[in-house]
Amino acid sequence: MASDPTSTLDWKALFRVPGFPFFFFAMFVSLFGTGMNFAGVTWYVLGSTHSTVKVSLIVILVTLPGLVVPPFGGVLIDRVDRRYLGVTLDAARAVIVLGTAALAYAGRLTMWELYSMVFLLGIGFAVYWSTTNALVQELVPKEQLLTANSTVLIAVQGGMTAAGALVGFMYERAGLAGILGIDGTTYLISAICLLLLRHGYRAPQDVHDARLLSAAPTIEAAPDMSEPSLLRGDEDAFSAAGVLADIAEGLRYLQQQPRVLALGITYACMMAGVISANVLVVALAKDLLAAGPRGYGYIEAGWAIGAVAGGLLAGRLARRNPHSVLVLALATLAIGHTLFPYARTLATAVAMNALFGVCRALGGVLTQSSIMATVPRRLMGRTQSAFSVIATVMQVIMSFALGWFAQHVALSAAFLLLGAIYGGGVIAALRARTLSMSSPETPTPAPG
Repeated sequence: MASDPTSTLDWKALFRVPGFPFFFFAMFVSLFGTGMNFAGVTWYVLGSTHSTVKVSLIVILVTLPGLVVPPFGGVLIDRVDRRYLGVTLDAARAVIVLGTAALAYAGRLTMWELYSMVFLLGIGFAVYWSTTNALVQELVPKEQLLTANSTVLIAVQGGMTAAGALVGFMYERAGLAGILGIDGTTYLISAICLLLLRHGYRAPQDVHDARLLSAAPTIEAAPDMSEPSLLRGDEDAFSAAGVLADIAEGLRYLQQQPRVLALGITYACMMAGVISANVLVVALAKDLLAAGPRGYGYIEAGWAIGAVAGGLLAGRLARRNPHSVLVLALATLAIGHTLFPYARTLATAVAMNALFGVCRALGGVLTQSSIMATVPRRLMGRTQSAFSVIATVMQVIMSFALGWFAQHVALSAAFLLLGAIYGGGVIAALRARTLSMSSPETPTPAPG
């Protein structure tokens, strides 16, 4: 794992990067709404159906598009201005969620309509996260990537913290309609922030155009560039042959970079564990702890607070022994989740989830920073999308398996299975460390 090019921590300098404060706030408000949405919908479905299998269906629906969408989304991310793409995705998700909120408020929301909303949001998520990761790499100088990833994670988990602290109270007072209304509004705010992030059109390939860099040394577009439509490029840029050629190029890159692939699998294992764990955490709060929606909110807030703390610690720990930190964090997640169902009090569950949040933050920042320092910018969308597909396959399989085990075997058996997926992350992280040690220097990114 590369620690050298990403180990500089300068928070003030990062927020002086043009546009980054808008990006930070966009992520914060967006994840605040998303956190409330996911917690509210999960609790609503469990309360209405009393079935962990039906809860697992939510996770499956939100992740299922990730099996098909990311390869083509990755090509789109590497072809068009990532800011415009993020704005479009935020606006579309706002319309979907606010429409569902209106149905819930009118008392006309059916379960299939709720599941449809979740599925459509999953299509947006399948492209949005890879888009924002690629946008971070594009906005921030390479030497500040570790700081940037830590800060973005703090924004994400800060939003989740606020959501976790309020969701139980809001659900009891405003119901599902209020929760969805808040989420839809946050998407609109996020879209406005991304729109204000910079001016002009900037396709990924333009970042490496020497003429543009000399004319506009900041992230502002060159003066002679107009604000064209979102999809701009050669007339055959989006032909079937062109899209397939781009996908093949991305796959060849990963084949030639086994260390990057190992880091991506490590990250995918963490993401699969985090998403699928929601199937079990809501059952833990409701059935084992009898804590109600408010207790569930406290457990989720514990995770988010831990993740913020982990983001603050990541830079300092990365400069010492990043490989050991990554392996230790994943091992803690694997063992800790196996023991999670034996947390017999709400305070213990909150403390354990806070520890898991710290470990997830450390693992996420270290892997993402190393990936961003290595992968060429023009390939970042396709690379992130490939990892998204891997994570989605794991999430779909694990979500159904966890829900089934929790309902038909035992909740403790389901948590043991969850620990196993983090164990897979440990193996992938050890593989990445072995490949790093076999190469004396970090691979130099290919020209973008």
